[in-house]
Amino acid sequence: MLLDSLTRQGLTLHGLVAMTGLAVYVIASRARRQRRHPSAAIAWVVSLALMPYLALPLYLLFGNRKALRDPLARPPVVPYSGRQSNTPAARFQHLAAAMGLPRASSYQQLSIHQDGHDALQAFRRVMLGATSSLDLCTFLIGRDALGNEVLEMLARRAREGVRVRLLIDGIGAYLGGHPDLKPLAAAGVEVARFVSPFRSALPGRTNLRNHRKMVIADGRHLWAGGRNLAAEYFVGDAAGAPPKEPWIDLSFDFSGELAVQAQHRFDQDWAFATQAQVNPAPLPKTLAPASEAAGGQLIASGPDQADDTLYSLLIAICFTARTRILAVSPYFVPDATLLMALTLAARRGIAVDLLVPRRSNHALADMARPAALREMAAAGARIWLVEGMIHAKALVIDTEVVLAGSANLDERSLFLNYELMVAFYEPADVQRFAQWIERQRAFASPYQPRTPGVVREFAEGLIRWLAFQL
Repeated sequence: MLLDSLTRQGLTLHGLVAMTGLAVYVIASRARRQRRHPSAAIAWVVSLALMPYLALPLYLLFGNRKALRDPLARPPVVPYSGRQSNTPAARFQHLAAAMGLPRASSYQQLSIHQDGHDALQAFRRVMLGATSSLDLCTFLIGRDALGNEVLEMLARRAREGVRVRLLIDGIGAYLGGHPDLKPLAAAGVEVARFVSPFRSALPGRTNLRNHRKMVIADGRHLWAGGRNLAAEYFVGDAAGAPPKEPWIDLSFDFSGELAVQAQHRFDQDWAFATQAQVNPAPLPKTLAPASEAAGGQLIASGPDQADDTLYSLLIAICFTARTRILAVSPYFVPDATLLMALTLAARRGIAVDLLVPRRSNHALADMARPAALREMAAAGARIWLVEGMIHAKALVIDTEVVLAGSANLDERSLFLNYELMVAFYEPADVQRFAQWIERQRAFASPYQPRTPGVVREFAEGLIRWLAFQL
């Protein structure tokens, strides 16, 4: 009766469902304090209005962007003191601390892996060197020779009496070929899937993926970077079907107090994934830079942070750069604000160099990036196309700061994924990372922008509109 009455008054069933979907979107966004990127907000509103039967279930499944334990908890804002150093590194540390990230701390024995063979040897050394605990967080494990070796090492260490925990992303567990994890449990390894799409009781978080990569031995030694645990990220697999060629990637390891912060971050992610009742005690924080001698800082970004920490820090440091910005990323799909920060840096005379693969493993990301590359080139930035797949993620500012880790320069990494970067402040180590990127640039070709046709420009725009979900 009510539906017939509403229909006679001009409200169709489609309109009623659309209004319901929009109401759910508004109420949920307000209640959960979901600050959305404009492109995502427009996409949801238009989809809910035009295709509510499809969009509403998708929104309920994928709609969350933040997953805060206390949405109202924010660190107090402290003005920047004139007594503090005015260098990009000092300002970066202050902003990171003001957003609630742990203070800069010390590290020792930093090893920057020069290639896949070096990275694999370091990985084995950390895995086999653990004496009491071994924690591994990854997006995926390949069903290949390297993946099999990882699983065998985890099981072996557990049988030797080491407490072993494996945290793998709930979607990534299937993207790597769905390796068989059951033997790990039989060997005593604790395994958790981060927000499994099929088993998780956490509604609306299926699209929020854990992209962090870290191996922590005894809470004091960290192996991290951009490599997933599959053959192509290290040395390839010629015996595979089809064969897997090795990619160019960047990883590193170190020990010390900074690795303790990584252990704390893993414990938090583990508690969230397993819905543990007891959460790790918070690390001490500071609202001022520790000191100019502090070696590095853990930069966690994602739905568990009140702010879009990495995104905000990238924009800020682009505006404080004095001489150069040197970046490498497999996918370059920035939003308008980050793109403006980079182009303005180039226009004011900063040497901006960006390395990307000529063709990545994600066709949509490649199709979404040309407009940004053209705008960068027009501003005076230099774009370098690397032959083969380069999967490294790093950004160097002047001689003072380098960010390296798991995050890409695209909107998914900066707004949706759980990511982990490390900021290094030691000038000698900043230079070592810069030299690693420069070695890759030596074999790259300069990008030559081309004016697109009408059809191609329209297609690029449509793909960029969807790029937030890439």
